[in-house]
Amino acid sequence: MTTILFLCLTIAMMVAGATAEAQQTGKVPRIGYPTPGALSANAARIEAFRQGLRELGYVEGRNIVIEWRSGGDGKDDRIPALVAELVRLKVDVIVTGGPTATRAAKEATATIPIVMTQVGDPVGSGIVASLARPGGNVTGLSTLAPEIGGKQLELLREIVPRLFRVAVLGTSTIPGNAERLKEVELAAGAFGVKLQSLDLLSPKNLDAAFRAARKGRAGAVLVLGGAVFIFQRTQIVELAIKSRLPAAYSSREFVEDGGLMSYGASNTDLSRRAAVYVDKILKGAKPADLPVEQPTKFEFIINLKAAKQIGLTIPQKVLARADKVIQ
Repeated sequence: MTTILFLCLTIAMMVAGATAEAQQTGKVPRIGYPTPGALSANAARIEAFRQGLRELGYVEGRNIVIEWRSGGDGKDDRIPALVAELVRLKVDVIVTGGPTATRAAKEATATIPIVMTQVGDPVGSGIVASLARPGGNVTGLSTLAPEIGGKQLELLREIVPRLFRVAVLGTSTIPGNAERLKEVELAAGAFGVKLQSLDLLSPKNLDAAFRAARKGRAGAVLVLGGAVFIFQRTQIVELAIKSRLPAAYSSREFVEDGGLMSYGASNTDLSRRAAVYVDKILKGAKPADLPVEQPTKFEFIINLKAAKQIGLTIPQKVLARADKVIQ
C-alpha cells in the first residue's frame, strides 16, 4: 500500500512539474511601455515599435502583450508612478523613450530588462556604463549625434537670407543638450552667427522664451530635443509661426504639426529597432551584454505651408535635398 501511494505521489509530482513547465513555455511575454504624454502624441513611434515586433513574428494580443501606460498630459512627474505599476505587474521588459522615463525605470528595478529608445547621452547621464558594454539592466538606442545641431544651423543659414542671430531653445537639465549646444556654438563661430541661448525648464515659460527671442532680434529659432518640447510641439509651432520666426526642430513630428523644418535622427526608426532588443532579451540575452546603438538614419523634412505663412521662400537646392516636402 505504501509503495502504491509513493508511486502515485511521484507520478502526480511529475505531472505537476510537466504542466508547470508547459505553462512557463507557453507564457505570453508582457512588455511595459510608459510615456508621460498621450499615446496619440507618440502615435508614429508606437506604430513603428509595433511594426518592428510584427517583423519579428510578434502579434500584439496573440503572442505578446503590451502594457501601455500613459500620463496623458506630458508631465514627467507622472512617470515614476507609471513605471512602478509596470514593475508590480512583473512585466518581462520595459521599453522607454527619453532620459526621464529611462532613469525612472532604472531606479524602480534592477532586475527587469529595460530597452531605451531615445536617450541623448546615456553614458553622461549615468544610465549605462558605456555604449559598448552598458552593464546593469539597461540597453537600447541612443539619439547621441551632437553634430545634428550644427547641421540644423547650416540649413537655417541656407533658407534664411542674411541670418546673423539665432535663438537656441533648450533645457539645460537634459543630458546631451549641453553637448549639442556646444556643437551649435562651434558651427555658429564658423558661420559668423550670434546665438541667444534660452533655457526652457517648464512649458509655462514658452511664451516668455519667444518674447525674448523677438526682443533679442533673432532671425530664426533652433529647438533642441527634450520631452518638454515634443509634448508641447503644437504650442511651440504656433508661437514660431505667430512670431514669424523660421524654426528648425530635431523631430519630424513638429513639421507634420505645422513647423517649418526638421533635421535629426529618425525616431520612428529607433522605435522600430527597439523591437530587435526586446526579441533578443525575450530569447535569453542580457541587457548588460547588448551594446547601445546610435542613430543610423537621419531625415530632413520641410513644410512649404509653414514657409508661406512666414513669408519665406525655400531655395530649390534645399528642397532637392529634403527627404520629404509637405505641401
